[in-house]
Amino acid sequence: MIPQDPIMLLSFINMKLRDSYENFDALCEGIDADKEEIEKKLNGIGYHYDSAQNAFK
Repeated sequence: MIPQDPIMLLSFINMKLRDSYENFDALCEGIDADKEEIEKKLNGIGYHYDSAQNAFK
């Protein structure tokens, strides 16, 4: 289960991207998560996926 709080979600997603997944699509597939829902939550607090850095910035 992924965190519901946006700040905790940001930390969780960036940790997973850094440690285990080559990109956001692979992460969502690997943990069976809704990509659009995650993006919506993180965009809502001003963070967007940066594919060059493989992180939400």
